[in-house]
Amino acid sequence: MGSVAPPKAYPGCFCKKTRSVEHHRGFTRPRILFCQQQDDDNKPQHQIARREIVLRSSELAVAGAIFNLSGKKPEYLGVQKNQPSLSLCPATKNCISTSENVTDLTHYAPPWNYNGGRKKPVSKEKAMEELLDVIRSTKPEKFTPKIVERDGDYVHVEYSSPILGLVDDVEFWFRPGDNSIVEYRSASRLGNFDFDYNRKRIKILRQELEKNGWASAESF
Repeated sequence: MGSVAPPKAYPGCFCKKTRSVEHHRGFTRPRILFCQQQDDDNKPQHQIARREIVLRSSELAVAGAIFNLSGKKPEYLGVQKNQPSLSLCPATKNCISTSENVTDLTHYAPPWNYNGGRKKPVSKEKAMEELLDVIRSTKPEKFTPKIVERDGDYVHVEYSSPILGLVDDVEFWFRPGDNSIVEYRSASRLGNFDFDYNRKRIKILRQELEKNGWASAESF
């Protein structure tokens, strides 16, 4: 008599076979297969870890939606009227700005020159389009960009984090005149520190713009 094919195991189950019993006429009864749901204690640890990551990520996303972790848009954004420039940073360590004093190593960042690395200068309008293209095509640290305002020489972008939906406000301002200078400010709405996300974001954007001939006053 041909052998019986071994039972197929199913994910999430473990199976137990009974011993074969010989029939009185010489035939062997087929072995019986018992299956039951496998406990989490018997699951491979990497499967449990992956499931926990997914569940916790979902819980964080729901929490972000419930508690509105996107924060409120600051009222002081935009080009300041008294002394034309972008806003200074608060005392927290989650903001950088070209308007800060160069001695403030926590908050200061150097401005850009969109003709600093070109042999043939381009217009402000052309440089603006290059900036917008880089913003749309780049997701630094997986933050999603959304251009919420473009008014003349000014651009405001909201960057949302991938899980909690935390929002960072990033501003760009093409300074008046023929010096080809672009000021910027990048700040988180919530918290006291940002794990250098704002500085990393600006660096990634600058590196992409350098491919078009942009340059920074100094690297950082």
